[in-house]
Amino acid sequence: MFTYRKKCLAMSLLVGLAVLFSGCGTQPQAGAGSSDSNPSLAASSPAPAAKVELTISAAASLTDALKELQASYEAMHSNVKLNFNFGASGSLQQQIEQGAPADLFLSAATKNMQALVDKQLIDKDKQKNLLTNELVVVVPADANASIGKEEDLTLSTVKSIAIGIPESVPAGNYAKEALTHAKLWETLQPKTVQGKDVRQVLQYVETGNSDAGFVYKTDALTSKKVRVAFSVNPSWYTPVEYPIGIVKATKHGKEAAEVYDYLQSKEALDVFVKYGFSAPKGS
Repeated sequence: MFTYRKKCLAMSLLVGLAVLFSGCGTQPQAGAGSSDSNPSLAASSPAPAAKVELTISAAASLTDALKELQASYEAMHSNVKLNFNFGASGSLQQQIEQGAPADLFLSAATKNMQALVDKQLIDKDKQKNLLTNELVVVVPADANASIGKEEDLTLSTVKSIAIGIPESVPAGNYAKEALTHAKLWETLQPKTVQGKDVRQVLQYVETGNSDAGFVYKTDALTSKKVRVAFSVNPSWYTPVEYPIGIVKATKHGKEAAEVYDYLQSKEALDVFVKYGFSAPKGS
């Protein structure tokens, strides 16, 4: 019996050792770092963070400058993508009032920004004047017409004058103010062709569909198809100021504030100046 017990004990030890070594053989090899060999590692690896997309509603006259700044900003902030909604400031104001998505608003007139502040859609402490501009009259680059002042627009050779819709396009409103001051609005109004924004006004003159057009100096500088006939007397219209503001409804307050600050930086202002804008006095 003693021998039988020793045999049983020996068999038990052999079985135990076999189980132990077979268990060791199923362990993953050292250094195997792939997610297939280590599911727990794959589960703990963080997914790439999604980019924050910001929508900036901006006056059409800012198109070229903002496109250049977009490239610079996104290169420095890989987690942010800037989307632009360019148009007439009045139309953009109405879109924001109606709940259209927007994180920042850049207007070509203070009245559009103030309207949103009054409706508590933009905090008065999160908006400020960013830039200034000038109103000019352009003609086709190859035009022979001799236009050097507002009164010349009454000449019979000038049959079509392009302006922005005064009710929604700040440049059009400034043009109306200037012509009213010069007592020419009623005389010239029948000649006017109205554009939905200042870039469309520029296009009317570029294509020769209008003999002259009221645009900003910055717009005139973007085209080789037009030339500046004269600058409109700045005392005849409201100063052209471009305010910037953060829309209260933004879901990305931190990122919107960073863009707001960046567009006021020296780097950004240098780009705006390159496109013909000026910084407000005292800034």
